[in-house]
Amino acid sequence: MQPINMTQQENPQTNMHVGAVQFNHGGHEVNDMLEILGSTANQLNQYLIHSQFVKDPELKQIMDRQYRFMTDEYNMLVQSFSTGQDPAHGTKRYQMTQNNETITYGLKPSPPKKPMQSMAEINDADIAGHLIGLVKSAASAKTKVALEATNPVVRRVLQDSIPNCIEMAYEIFLWQNKHGHYQVPQFAEQDMQMMLQSYSPATGTPMLSPNGQMPRIQ
Repeated sequence: MQPINMTQQENPQTNMHVGAVQFNHGGHEVNDMLEILGSTANQLNQYLIHSQFVKDPELKQIMDRQYRFMTDEYNMLVQSFSTGQDPAHGTKRYQMTQNNETITYGLKPSPPKKPMQSMAEINDADIAGHLIGLVKSAASAKTKVALEATNPVVRRVLQDSIPNCIEMAYEIFLWQNKHGHYQVPQFAEQDMQMMLQSYSPATGTPMLSPNGQMPRIQ
């Protein structure tokens, strides 16, 4: 679709002058992007609200670092969506500071979880659980929209944001696991070995017809 420059012409529907905008978005993409931007703004609001209750310094640093990065990504999405053109700068890569090789496996006894009855019960474990849920939801939503986005700039900004969401979720998981809030069970060694060996690599060359096409199934 050719971009429409509205700088020197009037909008026929509103009879008003509007700025230079490239209207190269599909209708489905526009609806999805409105949901993405709304949910991203809500995610930032949730980080801001929960920050006042966090006690652990490391979790507070994680929240602050992720909040600043997500705010920049949000601004990039707004710019690319509202103009149809490249944002002010290229996409960036989020990098955690934790050691991502240290995972504690196994289950330890812990009291059953249940919904809170008052705000006095809120703690860092609850906050981290809420944050990782927000980031996971963002990764899923952005993936779905990126698969169907028609504007190439919006699609690129979205798809580059997905690995950042994954990295943020993993960063929160590492904090949870270190403090015993996200336990990782494992199968018995014998069962694990059987499952790990249940597939083998493909070998040989697929059988093709002489003309290079896959054989037709009758």
